[in-house]
Amino acid sequence: MIKRDSYLNRIVKSMWNGEVKVITGIRRCGKSVLLFDLFYDYLLRQGNSEEQIIRIELDQRKNYKFRNPITLCEYVESIVGSRRDKRFYLLIDEVQLTVKVVDRKNGGIEVTVYDMLNELRAYDNLDVYVTGSNSKGLSKDIATEFRGRATQIRVFPFSFAEYYSAVGGDDRRALGEYMLYGGLPKIALLSDDREKKAYLSGLFEELYIKDVVERNRIEREDLLNDILDYIASQIGSLTNPTNIADALTSIRKEKVNSALVSSYLKHISDSFLIEEARRYDVKGKTYFKYPNKYYYTDLGLRNARLNYRQFDPGHIMENVIYNELIRRGYSVDVGVVADRSGNCNVQKEIDFVVNDADRRIYVQSALRMESEEKTQTELQSLLLAKDFFKKIVIRNDVPHSYYDEKGIFHVNLIDFLLEKADLF
Repeated sequence: MIKRDSYLNRIVKSMWNGEVKVITGIRRCGKSVLLFDLFYDYLLRQGNSEEQIIRIELDQRKNYKFRNPITLCEYVESIVGSRRDKRFYLLIDEVQLTVKVVDRKNGGIEVTVYDMLNELRAYDNLDVYVTGSNSKGLSKDIATEFRGRATQIRVFPFSFAEYYSAVGGDDRRALGEYMLYGGLPKIALLSDDREKKAYLSGLFEELYIKDVVERNRIEREDLLNDILDYIASQIGSLTNPTNIADALTSIRKEKVNSALVSSYLKHISDSFLIEEARRYDVKGKTYFKYPNKYYYTDLGLRNARLNYRQFDPGHIMENVIYNELIRRGYSVDVGVVADRSGNCNVQKEIDFVVNDADRRIYVQSALRMESEEKTQTELQSLLLAKDFFKKIVIRNDVPHSYYDEKGIFHVNLIDFLLEKADLF
């Protein structure tokens, strides 16, 4: 069992805060293990009995009846309502599997799981925790239905530090495997490359695609697959729905509507398969509408989409860094800064503008800086920011971290991923 202390600590800190704790993330990233094993064990170690912990896993056939939110609520109330002298914990897995029902006993109104969870929050001897794999069916509803009375905890596939704690050995070898097969927890348990590839491909075919298609009633599954492939081939590159539609129109020899592409991109993002990074004007302090960048939440899934044919270490490294920054809870944008030298005004890119409340850093990803020309290119956009925020270049070709004469912090990639280098 791999410890996931950063997530467990966030759950523990939110205990008994009067809110429903909602644990979200891509399917198979470890949400259920976090809640039903790691947190469950924590509760037992704190002296709670098994009877005080109500566990309902909605993807198990024996619990299908609890997909009806009224049945679920009445069952929980029958336990906690009769023992007001004891504290109880309700753990619900895959809450997005619940359905809307009509409450015929109370005027025939439609009832959702959010109505029932709101009702259960009234019990001061009950603390509620749920997991879900779809932001569309959770985050949006949480904002409206709970009116700010829910704590969201986003879980990601294994970070490199978590993956390395599972596999051990040479850190460079482990990083190569991580960049190829990603960090879904089961990958760390498989030793055979063919098994890893089969597992990742199977997840797309049997789980992720079907999940997005069924939940959003998608009619063009073939187009959805093409968009996933296109994004996989373009990680770290600027694009927009129009560009994607034009590219697919050329490939498919049929007109592809950009509005439909935009809609499908949102569905894919809502399922946590990809992340969108918006472009931010560092000097103008405004966001651009388009183009933006897209990154895969898990690189193993990205590589599986392309059948491992397109392994671009530079863009993959950039994706790894983006995922790690997001996982740590930072707000991450793609930076744009103007270069007004000479007779033209050219926009240069800072890979990541990273914000943590009122703190900011600029981060550049550089696989190698083997020449003076390459070094100047990578560092120029950082220097063009011309402010006092910390400037960092994360590199795969330096043995240790150091500051150069211009005050730029050069960070070894593995040191960054293992949190041995302090960014802020």
